[in-house]
Amino acid sequence: MLKRIVQVFFVILGGALGFIFYPELISILSLELPGWIASDYVGGLVGAGIFFLLSLWLAGPIARAMSIVEEAIVKAPITDVLFGTIGLVLGLTVAYLIGIPIGEFSVPILSQVLPIFITILFGYFGYRIGSQKRDELVSLVSSFGKISNKEKKRDEQSSSDTAVPIKIFDTSVIIDGRIADVCRTRFLEGTVVIPKFVLDELQHIADSSDALKRNRGRRGLDILNQIQKELPVQVKIEDIDFDDVQGVDSKLVKLAQKTSGIVVTNDFNLNKVCDLQGVSVLNINDLANAVKPVVLPGEEMHVQVIKDGKEEKQGIGYLDDGTMIVIEEGRSYIGEHLEVIVTSVLQTSAGRMIFAKPKIVEKEKAL
Repeated sequence: MLKRIVQVFFVILGGALGFIFYPELISILSLELPGWIASDYVGGLVGAGIFFLLSLWLAGPIARAMSIVEEAIVKAPITDVLFGTIGLVLGLTVAYLIGIPIGEFSVPILSQVLPIFITILFGYFGYRIGSQKRDELVSLVSSFGKISNKEKKRDEQSSSDTAVPIKIFDTSVIIDGRIADVCRTRFLEGTVVIPKFVLDELQHIADSSDALKRNRGRRGLDILNQIQKELPVQVKIEDIDFDDVQGVDSKLVKLAQKTSGIVVTNDFNLNKVCDLQGVSVLNINDLANAVKPVVLPGEEMHVQVIKDGKEEKQGIGYLDDGTMIVIEEGRSYIGEHLEVIVTSVLQTSAGRMIFAKPKIVEKEKAL
């Protein structure tokens, strides 16, 4: 069956070539033939006959070769066939585009035969390239998909960053260390920014000759490293400085104004400066005081008097969370544990102070 199809193809091809080139051949040979013999239709019959005779010898080998190709295509993986077909289509498209200007030549051989060979050549190479390079093509398509996903995530991240103001850490809040626990609880949203001048100050403190300052600086660097590597927050080290501004606190305020960011600190003075400059500020001490248990006047508590206070007869004690208790008439009880009654509570950004009196004194007054 395949051999018959090849023979039919040869006859059609020979007829087409004879129809096209038979008159040109007679003209080139300057043969004087009757009009009906020199016609295009006779040329087509002659060409069909010649190619039919050729097909008797060539149809068998061509049919066997086509059978081998057909079997190879059937056994080939579907990806090879798919990408080979895509390559074939692209090759034929390129051949067609190249054949358009070639068809404008006045030489018949160039304008009519050459495009056929170009089509066959580019179709073959297109199929081979498509089938052999399928893995690279799949990787290329996958990489484009990954790039688009990354760009999408980057856009989402940038939009979320713009929605939430950045948080700018100062040196004191890093050295304090409690900010790491706040970051761990995910109460702090948005990107954390550490300016280069804050990092330089931390390094300067860590290199100090004073042992206490050196330990504080190293602790700050350790806390910063922990926040950056272990905790679920995005940390950016911004290489930015303001040469026209003196002092780290003033640079922090200017950076916050420039970026519409929020300064995170536990420095009472910096807190006041930010309030005066209209800069948003988060004070860790305010957060710590907000989550401390509420103490009301009249409540009783057990406390140890540690030292004397500034005023006469005052004693100082501390709760477990570090809250200072000023005890009136408590100097004489230094080193002792006693029951006290809360008289008032003073709440500031620097911390909370509780004023109390010994319960013994209250009983004596009542008597």
